[in-house]
Amino acid sequence: MSRAGRRSRAGAAAAVQLWVTLSCLTTAAEAQLTGVLDDCLCDIESIDSFNTYKIFPKIQKLLERDYFRYYKVNLMRPCPFWAEDGQCSIKDCHVEPCPESKVPMGIKAGNSNKYSKAANNTKEIEDCEQANKLGAVNSTLSNQSKEAFIDWARYDDSQDHFCELDDERSPAVQYVDLLLNPERYTGYKGPSAWRVWNSIYEENCFKPRSVYRPLNPLAPSWGKDDGESFYKWLEGLCLEKRVFYKLISGLHASINLHLCAKYLLEETWGKPSWGPNIKEFKHRFDPVETKGEGPRRLKNLYFLYLIELRALSKVAPYFDRSIVDLYTGNVEEDAKTKALLLEIFQDTKSFPMHFDEKSMFAGNQKEAKSLKEEFRLHFKNISRIMDCVGCDKCRLWGKLQTQGLGTALKILFSEKEIQNLPENSPSKGFQLTRQEIVALLNAFGRLSTSIIELQNFKILLKNSR
Repeated sequence: MSRAGRRSRAGAAAAVQLWVTLSCLTTAAEAQLTGVLDDCLCDIESIDSFNTYKIFPKIQKLLERDYFRYYKVNLMRPCPFWAEDGQCSIKDCHVEPCPESKVPMGIKAGNSNKYSKAANNTKEIEDCEQANKLGAVNSTLSNQSKEAFIDWARYDDSQDHFCELDDERSPAVQYVDLLLNPERYTGYKGPSAWRVWNSIYEENCFKPRSVYRPLNPLAPSWGKDDGESFYKWLEGLCLEKRVFYKLISGLHASINLHLCAKYLLEETWGKPSWGPNIKEFKHRFDPVETKGEGPRRLKNLYFLYLIELRALSKVAPYFDRSIVDLYTGNVEEDAKTKALLLEIFQDTKSFPMHFDEKSMFAGNQKEAKSLKEEFRLHFKNISRIMDCVGCDKCRLWGKLQTQGLGTALKILFSEKEIQNLPENSPSKGFQLTRQEIVALLNAFGRLSTSIIELQNFKILLKNSR
């Protein structure tokens, strides 16, 4: 056989081997993301089907309505734990915003920034400008919307609230149109982003500091395969503490999925193009690239979906009452919004394999009460850490999804109060603010979207083999 022929056969054999390897990797990933989830009796396939055909179309339609598209948030609160805000993702580049008096409320300066002396590399400066530009919040609101918000606030203030929401009443709080600020890639990454998530995991997941979560570059053991020892420790915890870790991990996975699915692919003539980035997805979730950690993260996403789904099914009686309306001032549209919401609640009730929250906090009453308080304090701390996110758009969605999950936990911890709600008068036992309602449904909408995006990535991976 000629040398060229041998080279051709060798090349063909290598191509076949590569195809087989990629096929095995994809098959391995799919095999690890099937079947029954830990700590509950629900399988992933049932969630996929239920979400795709029942929940996703309706939740998307609901979130486009005025009541749910506007979220009131304070993006100006300083980080209470460290000084660095890390707006720029590049190691030696820090972007300083213009003086507050020249910056619109809630938006950091885009083109009028000055750079530190350390930023002397053109590429780094360009990357910094891009991260700052993509991470800025679009606060465009019509005069009609602004006038409506005054009416909304007047209506909300007349309701029977029993807790003072300082943040909502701060002069720095503003309404943000979520449809103008979709969650997607912003360039916010690196040490600053890792520091935020590291603080959340290390300080709030009921674990000793000597035990590091897998693939944590800020841990002393970075580079070692400490996943097995970590999960041995996790399985040794009580159900409640395992659940808490899975909720945080699921939230992290969901956010990462959104960034992979709406990645900045290219920018031509000043117009960015967004779409799925398979390489980025594999970097975060592939079982080989993540040493088996990726599928665990995605399973925790499904677990979080079940928790928030359960909360929606439990809170339905609160909204069933005639006294509760979703006020925007347009009676006809408000009625349509509530009807769609109640329809979604009916769908959540029909799901046959809900997580059984009664298995949590079911032991000694005194210990259960103490553990609930720990949950509350840990979660409150996580919401404060979100004020340390250095990208405004990332901070917006981080705060919203954290509040949404916190509202879901509040619902699950208040079952008796919800069951005893009066039909025609405000309840002193259980109350949801407009912001909690908006956050709850938008957070669940993000999880629903994550599961859809995950199905899309599975198809893309198959087609790329």
